[in-house]
Amino acid sequence: MKLREEYYLNEDVVSLAKDLLGKILYTKIDNEITAGIIVETEAYFGIKDKASHAYGGRRTNRTETMYNNGGIAYVYLCYGMHNLFNIVSSKENDPHAVLIRGIEPLVGIDIIEQRRNMPHTKGAISAGPGSAAKALGIDKTFNAKNLTGDEIWIEDHAISYKDEDIAATPRVGIAYAKEHALLPWRFFVKGNKYVSKPNKV
Repeated sequence: MKLREEYYLNEDVVSLAKDLLGKILYTKIDNEITAGIIVETEAYFGIKDKASHAYGGRRTNRTETMYNNGGIAYVYLCYGMHNLFNIVSSKENDPHAVLIRGIEPLVGIDIIEQRRNMPHTKGAISAGPGSAAKALGIDKTFNAKNLTGDEIWIEDHAISYKDEDIAATPRVGIAYAKEHALLPWRFFVKGNKYVSKPNKV
C-alpha cells in the first residue's frame, strides 16, 4: 500500500526515520520501475539541528524544498558528485527530513545492476546514500517531487523489525555539528549487507 501524505506529516522525525525501515522505495523512470527495501536512515531535526541544512532557519534556493509540507523529495548534490535523497516530513515551515542511506534491491534488479555496474549481490550496490540514490535512478530532477505520485513513492508491505534488530547510532560525516553529531539519529537493520559503514554496533 502506497504511503499517504498523512504519514509524512509526522512531526517526530526521529520516530519516522526508524519507522521507515522496512518500507519500500519505488521509482518509475521511462516506464521502468525499480525499488528497494529501506534498511538505513538518518533523521534531521530542522532549524534546531546543527547538522541540518535548515539549522537556524536558513532558507536558500537549495533548502527551500525542506520548508514544504511533508511528503516530497529533497535531493541535493554532495561533494559535487553524489545525489542524496531525503524525505521531507512534518508540516509546512517545519523543515524536518529523513536521509535514505541504504536500500536492499528488490524490484528491477537488472536495471539497478546496470546503473551501478555491479551485481546486486554486492552490498556496495546500494549501501550509502549516494549509491542508494543512483541504484534507483534518483537525481536532482526528483527534487520537490511528490512522494504520493507515480514517479517516486514509498509502499508499506508490512515488513517490520523488532527493536533488537535495529541499531541506533550517531549520524555519519557531520563532525561540524558539534554536540549534535553525537545524537543517535541514524538507524539501520543489523546484519544487512546493504547498510553503509560503519555498520557494527
